[in-house]
Amino acid sequence: MIRLSVAPGGRARMPRVSVPAVVLAAVALLWGEAVLAHAVTLGDKGYIREITGVNLIPFLYLGGKHMVTGYDHILFLLGVIFFLYGMKQIGIYVSLFAIGHSTTMLAGVWFDFGINSYLIDAIIGFSVAYKALDNLGAFQLWFGVQPSTKAATLIFGFLHGFGLASKITEYDIAADGLLPNLLAFNVGVEVGQLLALAAILVIMTRWRETPSFARQAYAANVLMMTAGFALMGLQITGYFVA
Repeated sequence: MIRLSVAPGGRARMPRVSVPAVVLAAVALLWGEAVLAHAVTLGDKGYIREITGVNLIPFLYLGGKHMVTGYDHILFLLGVIFFLYGMKQIGIYVSLFAIGHSTTMLAGVWFDFGINSYLIDAIIGFSVAYKALDNLGAFQLWFGVQPSTKAATLIFGFLHGFGLASKITEYDIAADGLLPNLLAFNVGVEVGQLLALAAILVIMTRWRETPSFARQAYAANVLMMTAGFALMGLQITGYFVA
């Protein structure tokens, strides 16, 4: 966790942000629409609507594809493990996230209930901003308390699962073979998450070895916070405009 310094009188003094950090924040704003790239494609939607029965491989592929291209999910996962160094700790937090999103994804589709896609994606965007602020130590500084990171990871996992459920319902999946297809999709999501996690860990391990990691870590979390709020704003705007 990055600690923000406090100036005399109790006012927060933000660390000096380098030019690269400002550039990263600007890129986050411009990149906002790209975050939506994990929506269901017309080709995938048409294919799923044409098939019935148990089709494990296609749904396994779609689950993996959704997670790998779901930049909001990956950003949250990055925020969660940003300052976790031990594999045991990483395993606990990733498992909490997986339990959360698997539960609500399966339940949401099976029982046909969910949250408006604009609103749930706005909440997912907020989860990214929340985790970045948590990494910056903002809650301890501003409110004098440190929320449970494990509880937050599980709760946001549940909410990310509703986001996955809203995307799956767009496929208009046939009732025939629904349960095994959903399980295959969930397995694909977990495989995609593990692949994304492996890539993140390789990059993070090398990055942490550099002397400039502490300074750049602050900039990276500012970027994540900006991207999260940008996604949140886009989705709220979409909700009122659509």
